[in-house]
Amino acid sequence: MSLITPTPARVTPLALEPIDTTTSFRNQAYALLKKAIADADIYNQKEEIRLDERQLIQVLGVSRTPIREAMTLLEQEGFLRTVPRRGIFIIRKTKREIVEMIQMWAALEGMSARLATLNASDEEIAKLRHLFDEFVNAPPTDHIEEYSDANIDFHQALINLGGSQAIANTIKNLFIHVRAIRKVTIAQNDRAARSIVDHLKIITALEKRDTELAEKLARDHTLGLAAFVEEHCDFLE
Repeated sequence: MSLITPTPARVTPLALEPIDTTTSFRNQAYALLKKAIADADIYNQKEEIRLDERQLIQVLGVSRTPIREAMTLLEQEGFLRTVPRRGIFIIRKTKREIVEMIQMWAALEGMSARLATLNASDEEIAKLRHLFDEFVNAPPTDHIEEYSDANIDFHQALINLGGSQAIANTIKNLFIHVRAIRKVTIAQNDRAARSIVDHLKIITALEKRDTELAEKLARDHTLGLAAFVEEHCDFLE
């Protein structure tokens, strides 16, 4: 059922399920809404996405109070904003804000790659390579949706392989916007083909436990996204 609308006349469908009544309604509503926001194409349309409170109540199967409490938390975290007499909207960051987010991600991801060469097992690193098995014999552009998902999984897994909870906590609220931008840009200017080459080089450096190279490759790869957004993503203004 449709839950959020870019404009009052148009509804964007999100996949949500009724809330489990055995745990906190507010916490569950918060988790489900945050995931739905992460899955929404925030930057793949010109209109801001508006939440429809009545539809949220109907689909989640709870009263207005836990949903409003959840939305208040999300607003405090910078994911939603309330516009008087218009409603509640998912925040779209400006190009400058997105570039700065990606630059921060690059620094933290580079450090995670460094830590992964020291902390991750061979089996954990091998799982990164397996993310791209289906693209070995077919270019990513032939399966762009699947590659987009694998691309996002790679970057999230690289953060986790570092084993730093502090980095994971710092980066989690950047993830929604950085993920959305990666999805929008991966099919542009042959980025997918270049992306998989970069990823495989990073994995090779991790496998060789080349700490300095792994950090540099991971950082530079993500800084390349920041440069691309700066040059080509005028739709963010």
